[in-house]
Amino acid sequence: MIDERDRKILDLLQQDSSIAVADLAERVALSTSACSRRIQKLEEQGFIARRIVVLDREKIGVPTTVYALVKTAHHADDWIEAFRKAISDIPEIVEAHRLTGHYDYILKLVLPRVEHYDVVYRRLVKRVELFDVSASISMETLKQGLAVPVDYAR
Repeated sequence: MIDERDRKILDLLQQDSSIAVADLAERVALSTSACSRRIQKLEEQGFIARRIVVLDREKIGVPTTVYALVKTAHHADDWIEAFRKAISDIPEIVEAHRLTGHYDYILKLVLPRVEHYDVVYRRLVKRVELFDVSASISMETLKQGLAVPVDYAR
């Protein structure tokens, strides 16, 4: 069970995981050692899955976002495993979700430019058979982040 202070620690770490424990402790009104113990407990309990660095996509050279909606005629376990392997081997595909509704999957791609989508598309269809793929180009990012709401944590 976690309390409001733990939620505040999680929220602050989501904003900047490199924050010094002493600074974090001050912001949540704890001693440094007590704050450190809470962070360790949150990690052990699995609330903190990992700590990462978020790169500036423009500076890295992949400013373009494309979403590909995928339909497939295959739903057997071996096809799904081949699809998982194919998308995991393509670094430009940074997210993939299985969906309900008209499409089976949505893929988020980050690319150097729109024209590079065809390169990724060709790599994917060489590895796995797809029924239909429809791509949409993101014109503008209105909200972006990795942070999740902490109010629901129990």
